[in-house]
Amino acid sequence: MEDYTAHLDTFARDNLPPPEQLANTVFTLDSLRFPEKLNCAAELLDTHIKQGRGERVALRTPHSQWSYQTLYEKANRIAHVLRDEFKLLPGNRVLLRSANNPMLAACWLAVVKAGGIVVATMPLLRAMDLQPVIDKAEIRLAFCDVRLAKEMREAMTLAPGLDRLCLFNGSEAGETSTELERLMACKPTHFENVATAGNDVALIAFTSGTTGQPKGTMHFHRDVMAMCVCVGDELIKADADDIFIGSPPIAFTFGLGMQLLIPLHVGASTVLLESAGPADLAEAISQYRATVCSTAPTAYRAILLKPGAPDVSSLHKPVSAGEYLPLPIYEQWQQRTGIGIIDGLGTTEMLHIFVSSAGKDIRPGAIGKAVAGYECCILGNDNQPLPAGDCGRLAVRGPTACKYLADKRQLDYVVNGWNVTGDICYMDEDGYIYYQGRSDDMIISAGYNISGPEVEAALLGHDAVRECAVVAATDVDRGTIVKAFVVLNEHFKDSEELISTLQDYVKRMIAPYKYPRAIEFTASLPKTQTGKIQRHKLRNQQQIGR
Repeated sequence: MEDYTAHLDTFARDNLPPPEQLANTVFTLDSLRFPEKLNCAAELLDTHIKQGRGERVALRTPHSQWSYQTLYEKANRIAHVLRDEFKLLPGNRVLLRSANNPMLAACWLAVVKAGGIVVATMPLLRAMDLQPVIDKAEIRLAFCDVRLAKEMREAMTLAPGLDRLCLFNGSEAGETSTELERLMACKPTHFENVATAGNDVALIAFTSGTTGQPKGTMHFHRDVMAMCVCVGDELIKADADDIFIGSPPIAFTFGLGMQLLIPLHVGASTVLLESAGPADLAEAISQYRATVCSTAPTAYRAILLKPGAPDVSSLHKPVSAGEYLPLPIYEQWQQRTGIGIIDGLGTTEMLHIFVSSAGKDIRPGAIGKAVAGYECCILGNDNQPLPAGDCGRLAVRGPTACKYLADKRQLDYVVNGWNVTGDICYMDEDGYIYYQGRSDDMIISAGYNISGPEVEAALLGHDAVRECAVVAATDVDRGTIVKAFVVLNEHFKDSEELISTLQDYVKRMIAPYKYPRAIEFTASLPKTQTGKIQRHKLRNQQQIGR
């Protein structure tokens, strides 16, 4: 690791995994060779001002739009507040708490400009969820939307190390009389960015949708830029004329990339929605004539099923991530729109998508290939690469890598220089990767390995099924069986006859031994804010008896 750092607070650097626990990083593209000194916020924002693009629209909302110049000036004022009023030292962590809105975007960029480390948190987290994040990252300062202040203050009582709270108004409505707006008012619109190192930590993202203690994943300034190059330039091939939109929160790294950083990288505009359910998202795609959308597979299906759905014909690059994309959803979307969904596999540990394909390279049923800049293989039980067609653990390496914050689980994620993601896949001879499930979602029943996502994809092909999730369930006679939780479409009713119909349908679609021996109808499936189905909750509420 290079010696230069701008961080006076060396907490993050001191808590990086030791070199022998890091995966190999590879920089196979010339565009991934970044200078030693690199501030990603300056690269993503200030560059446009220097090159005369300040009047272009950067951020759009239902209430306003901000030009690049406006965003630049707001971020610079906030950076001054951080340095002058809160005495932020480069390397200090700052917690951000808000729904997707322009003020959150400005705060994110300001923290990085000032040399700080962003720790963004999901708006729906409660005080008890925030406490381990605050403690683990040793955070003393939080910027929070005033609408979320109550929960934030409760978190401060649980994590007394956080002793400074600055509120802002993210709603774009009412008087801007909160503390941050008042402090910003008298600050200059120019800020001398901290000359951070390319391998100084820019953000700590905590994993979502898991059951135990949260894991903090650390990402360098150069990791942020690598994401923009590999996903923005190489995969999506985005340009300044694109209009981005989506549902994932900026606190989720999928949302951070697709909703803020990649649009800024290419000089495009992005639509920030605080409420982005499928109906809201579809309306906004039509209203803003969005060209790039990022959301979960369930949202694309919901848009398809909505009667009288808005016109989404402007959407040329629909991107799906955060959850496995079942083949029936892909086929239905393509049949309706003529456009193939760009399926993406990524992890918080790797920052963003590293397996995908777009346009003519899409092969239905496969997630895709390693994104340009990354390499993938499938590891067997001996931790050696498997031949084409064999199922095993997906391993990846590239310009980004897992760097857990002081966490022994680093030893589980990195194997022989590869990042091992926990996904069970196989790779064909052309390098296309086929998802079979998470390592903890693989169902072993009567000696057979059964992929939960494969059963889900089969069920989704039936007209009665709106959504479904498949898990392993304990059974007195068989030990473990396949169980499906099913949300029905309108005009279909829960019945024993429908259970038999769905079971017979799955037997016709895939190998009969894979069919769900138990089906439970439910009004909804538990999900994280990012759209991931929380299968662990379904396992815990099993009620076998049908």
